[in-house]
Amino acid sequence: MKKRIPPAFYIFVSMLLGILVGYLIFSHYDKAEAKELAGYISIASDMFLRLIKMVIAPLVFSTLVVGIAHMGDAKSVGRIFAKSLTWFLLASLVSLALGTIMANLLQPGAGVALPPPDAGAVTGLATSKLNVKEFFNHLVPKSVAEAMAQNEILQIVVFSMFFGVALAALGERGKNLLAVVDDLSHAMLKITGYVMKMAPLAVFAAMAATVAVNGLEILISFAVFMRDFYLSLVLLWGLLVLAGFAFLRRRIFHLLTLIKEAFLLSFATASSEAAYPKLLDALDRFGVKRKISSFVMPMGYSFNLDGSMMYCTFATLFIAQAYGMHLSVSTQITMMLVLMLTSKGIAGVPRASLVVIAATLHQFNIPEAGLLVILGIDTFLDMGRSATNAVGNSIATAVVAKWENGLLSEQEAADAANKIEAEAELKLG
Repeated sequence: MKKRIPPAFYIFVSMLLGILVGYLIFSHYDKAEAKELAGYISIASDMFLRLIKMVIAPLVFSTLVVGIAHMGDAKSVGRIFAKSLTWFLLASLVSLALGTIMANLLQPGAGVALPPPDAGAVTGLATSKLNVKEFFNHLVPKSVAEAMAQNEILQIVVFSMFFGVALAALGERGKNLLAVVDDLSHAMLKITGYVMKMAPLAVFAAMAATVAVNGLEILISFAVFMRDFYLSLVLLWGLLVLAGFAFLRRRIFHLLTLIKEAFLLSFATASSEAAYPKLLDALDRFGVKRKISSFVMPMGYSFNLDGSMMYCTFATLFIAQAYGMHLSVSTQITMMLVLMLTSKGIAGVPRASLVVIAATLHQFNIPEAGLLVILGIDTFLDMGRSATNAVGNSIATAVVAKWENGLLSEQEAADAANKIEAEAELKLG
């Protein structure tokens, strides 16, 4: 069999070419012209992300319903839900705590070169709905059509759980409808395969447009903040891998190899949603049964945003330090608990981390305008957050599968991966 160049290679090369082209545009055109050119270039990445969002709702619904229906009963669903939620909450707590500890140790805001903006400036981010009451009101969709139209992943998960349990309860009577939903899931996966062929072009466009507008200087201006944040992310990756190793042993390294393409894709596009289909495929190859992955992964996109969690505490303390404010230990612990609640289920909110941070700044009397200091480089930070979310969700899904005896042995997983590869070769041929 002819060895194919892995898609991750094309994505990585596209990233480098995008940075080069973006820098050339930034160097040879004035700011207005560079921004206009970047707008045209970003059409490809915008289309790709819209295509991904187009398939997310039906893909989540169909795979989740089929997975739940195949579990057989509500007891199995409840057990997997409880195990997944336990992992997600612990991972969130660790991420928040790590962000707090690293911000206190490294003090990234103490040496900010740029003066903070006027305290009366506003970010324009809506924050009024980020409270516990609104979270629970937002949990259940008023209309499943509205939830799907707006890509409200958490609401789609809630409806899909009811739908899947109901189909399982119908028994023989529900088999025909289940077959239709199963066919829908296969159709959506086929469409996803078509969409993912655009990934290298989208990565190139996203990187070129970002660098063309901002240049490389902005990275230098905020080098300390970015260095400290990415150092903290590396530590978080280490903790996630260590936690995965405790359950999966050496197989965790094989999982990391399988998700490298999804990792690069989510990093380059600054969107963990873009990596969702690739993560499902990687988990299939790793040996996670689809009934587990199709249930845990969508939940993870609402409850297990490890990178975003850490960023919330890290950035909030950075802004407080930039203003010379000292927050007591008790205040920081309270902030962590508030963030634990307000951050859940906001994966579908544009610039979700920034919205959560803005709400937290307001609640703890830290000037909200401080967020404007980091808005310029947020795209570069969002790349790390999104990639971390992808890693955290894939490890969480594999661990839950291990707990539920839903993980194939290494030999069975290798056979399954060979079968998937053979089918892919057949389609290409």
